[in-house]
Amino acid sequence: MSKTVGDFLVHRLQQWGVRHLFGYPGDGINGVFGALNRADGKIRFIQARHEEMAAFMASAYAKFSGRLGVCIATSGPGASHLITGLYDALLDHQPVLAIVGQQARNALGGQYQQELDLVSMFKDVAGAYIAQASSPAQVRHLVDRAARIALSRRTVTAIVLPNDLQDEAYEDPPRAHGTLRSGVGYSAPKIVPYDADLDRAADVLNGGKKVAMLIGAGALGATDEVIAIADRLSAGCAKALLGKAALPDELPWVTGSIGLLGTEPSYKMMMECDTLLMVGSAFPYSEFLPKEGQARGIQIDIDASMISLRYPMDVGLVGDAAETLRALLPRVQQKSSRDWRQTIEDNVRGWWSTLEERAKQPAKPVNPQRATWELSPRLPERAIITSDSGSCANWFARDLKMRRGMKASLSGGLASMGAAVPYAIAAKYAHGDRPVIALVGDGAMQMNNMAELITVAKYWRDWLDHRWIVCVFNNEDLNQVTWEQRVINGDPKFEASQQIPNVPYSRFAEMIGLRGIYVDSPDLMASAWEQALASEIPVVLEVKTDPEVPPLPPHITLQQAKNFTAALVKGDPNETSVIAGAARQVFETILPNKK
Repeated sequence: MSKTVGDFLVHRLQQWGVRHLFGYPGDGINGVFGALNRADGKIRFIQARHEEMAAFMASAYAKFSGRLGVCIATSGPGASHLITGLYDALLDHQPVLAIVGQQARNALGGQYQQELDLVSMFKDVAGAYIAQASSPAQVRHLVDRAARIALSRRTVTAIVLPNDLQDEAYEDPPRAHGTLRSGVGYSAPKIVPYDADLDRAADVLNGGKKVAMLIGAGALGATDEVIAIADRLSAGCAKALLGKAALPDELPWVTGSIGLLGTEPSYKMMMECDTLLMVGSAFPYSEFLPKEGQARGIQIDIDASMISLRYPMDVGLVGDAAETLRALLPRVQQKSSRDWRQTIEDNVRGWWSTLEERAKQPAKPVNPQRATWELSPRLPERAIITSDSGSCANWFARDLKMRRGMKASLSGGLASMGAAVPYAIAAKYAHGDRPVIALVGDGAMQMNNMAELITVAKYWRDWLDHRWIVCVFNNEDLNQVTWEQRVINGDPKFEASQQIPNVPYSRFAEMIGLRGIYVDSPDLMASAWEQALASEIPVVLEVKTDPEVPPLPPHITLQQAKNFTAALVKGDPNETSVIAGAARQVFETILPNKK
């Protein structure tokens, strides 16, 4: 049998280092799936339950492996289902290639079944490169450009393949006018600012007395360099959510997360600093950064379009985080005073005590903070942790202490529900020898993540390390939005939109061959984690949590307090328990260690 376009595509992807394809089949892409079948496992296909989940898997695979993530879907609805997961990759700057089928070329333009204008549909999410193939000789440079652009720009690209083209015999482009002969390969360049710019940045940092740092995903490969520069500057360091694993939380000057899901030490540090050093972060909430004019700023980012976007910087350094910090360090003077850092360390020490007391406050039945607080000291070495969006992200952000060698992520820029379980599945294909833990709210489980447990049940025996746990916070409430209704909008909980059914997630796990553990008492939380982490079968750990434990911001504004009061005055359906839950958390902040 002669080599088809589908065969060439699979072979070319393999040459680009692709070893995993996440997706779902359909007649619009069958020519490629036939080629995958003939490729004898050279590229592993992972069948998701839904194309959106496959795109999330490709995004997470890119995050956790550093390689190109690839997802595949059929024409029409299969292609359109990829969009949300692809936007996750786009907004978090991950290299992902989408391969989608299309109707036969002779039918295009005839309003044929499942015929969509896919090039136009993908034009925003894959604006860096989207192309539809029209001849076999064209496919070579389409694949090469799509892969190289995705990797070099850390973005999303897409290729559209009409279904009749996939089964045509492949021939290399002829040596003739109007043809291209592209090649495989990409090596990331070393990007470092000019010496003069590094000198200007060092002058600003050397002149500061109270230096605050903020790091994000761009600093994930620069842990040692961040520690070195922070020690030289006697600085404290906050972490944007996507940079949670960039620094271990055992360092006493690491203030943790920042923003609405942030910590009090991060907030205080930003409000009191005179110099800001921002490394590899697109953290969006400028109200949690210093007031304009309060601090001088230095920003390091590989993407020049992100420089001076969140805060007006004195010097913007376009470059790789590790390389730039390495070049900057010899120019930075050692701070002689430890007063500023000592203040930060005192705040951090007090904050961890506050979090412990908050986690141990009584609730009905389990305080959600208790679930993550008990997990934190039990996290295995090299664990990968994923979180969904919603109230569970608060506890992920604040209560989990990261150690060196761990990885963690969530849907950052898009902040989409439904990402944690597909992220956790993809983590096993990026690093099959690592334990993986996902933190998910019951809303996301009902939305789409329960179905992906079937994917886990299908594949877990292939993983080198079988430890895979999803902790479900079952509070029968779309909890983050409920609290936003109260605190941001000043409205009581709208039960018609917020209350969701009570589903037995742990029993569902057992129905499909996984292990289920149910916790409805705080006294059982620690042992439940120990059982789950010792299990040789993937686990759904269902925790019946109290929806009235508020995910408090690090700083409560007067307007937020007024809105919360207004929501209660209007008659919140859970008024009594809301007041009690909020009071326990607030009083613990004001009077720590008091009952």
